[in-house]
Amino acid sequence: MEKIVSLCKRRGFIYPGSEIYGGLSGTWDYGPLGVELKNNIKQLWWRTFVQERDDMCGVDAAILMSPEVWKASGHVDGFQDPLVECAKCKRRFRADQVADTCPECGGKFGEVRQFNMMFKTQIGAAEGEGSISYLRPETAGGIFVNFKNIIDSFHPKLPFGIAQIGKAFRNEIAPRDFIFRVREMEQMEIEYFVRPQEWEQGFESWRNATRGFMESIGVPREHVHELEVAPEDRAHYSKRTIDFEFDFPFGRKELCGLAYRTDFDLSAHAKASGADLTYLDDATGERFTPHVIEPSFGVDRTVLALLASAYTEDELGGEPRTYLKFNSAVAPVKAAVFPLLKNKPELVAKAREVYLMLKKQIPQVMWDDNGNIGKRYRRQDEIGTPYCITIDFDTLGETASLKDTVTIRNRDTGEQERVSVDSLVSRIA
Repeated sequence: MEKIVSLCKRRGFIYPGSEIYGGLSGTWDYGPLGVELKNNIKQLWWRTFVQERDDMCGVDAAILMSPEVWKASGHVDGFQDPLVECAKCKRRFRADQVADTCPECGGKFGEVRQFNMMFKTQIGAAEGEGSISYLRPETAGGIFVNFKNIIDSFHPKLPFGIAQIGKAFRNEIAPRDFIFRVREMEQMEIEYFVRPQEWEQGFESWRNATRGFMESIGVPREHVHELEVAPEDRAHYSKRTIDFEFDFPFGRKELCGLAYRTDFDLSAHAKASGADLTYLDDATGERFTPHVIEPSFGVDRTVLALLASAYTEDELGGEPRTYLKFNSAVAPVKAAVFPLLKNKPELVAKAREVYLMLKKQIPQVMWDDNGNIGKRYRRQDEIGTPYCITIDFDTLGETASLKDTVTIRNRDTGEQERVSVDSLVSRIA
């Protein structure tokens, strides 16, 4: 794990939050390559689950919502973790994650108490009970309160889903394990509305879709395990939950989840708001409250699972190397373009021409002329670039039959082949 964290900072994937001020626990900043990796994941998720389907639509709801939303959903009263405090060093921990004594100093813990994890804030200039709001602890709330708007605007037929990608905030007692457990996170969630009698079919369909998506972005199937969550451990709204757990470097932990939320949310919001959140079946004339299947993905945990899956140490050319074995769909840089020598203007000019041609069609292409060619290869390997393209004197026509060809190097094998400039887009896209 330490090697992954070190690589992420050194190569510009992820930095500690507020680092020049000593950091802020539970917060992390994504650097240039981390942003690209994260955006690739989100774009693939959106394309897979929204744009390529006829039964899905998207929303982007506000982070700040009426506090009544969270009262109705049960978060104000029930979104809690068990907290213990060490009588000796005063450090606080989640009671379900420590033994009988403090792991820091060996001191004894006080009584277990419940700690609400929502961040409370004030709306407007006047402070008081009437101005209280919360940073949303999940994105699902914004989907449920827009259910009626979607019905009125688009009249979708059941089953259908509403998706959202956005930030959520949880005042974790003990953030840990890099970006696994944080206080500010990004979620990709779907609320899929079904007829009550069809929930099992919908649940199984989303179970398979969740596994398929993880495999498609490069999370190995053999490292993902399903845990059927016991009734006493499920969220208050769930009648059935499966946790998809991943073999992280620090142990097997939850990566994403699938929950059958019944009609809990729509019924609770309808009762609290007075709004009609039922669905009218035009074919039968029946009016009822749909039930909900919820696939929920954490962007940060998905990033971490990909980093852990891709991190590879091997030997190439008799020398040890470290590289990230991303598949090309998620790699933050799809290809890097080099001139063989940066002090030869004719090579640099041709390399820039090739680079700019590629970048118009594949924006995630990098220019690199720093250091010798071997160092460039190692640097690109370490950030997971699948292909390195080198422009040399043969590209310029020193060997007539090789004019306008380049060498393209495969990251995983180190093997190089000669291809035409015209074929590059199809090779790396």
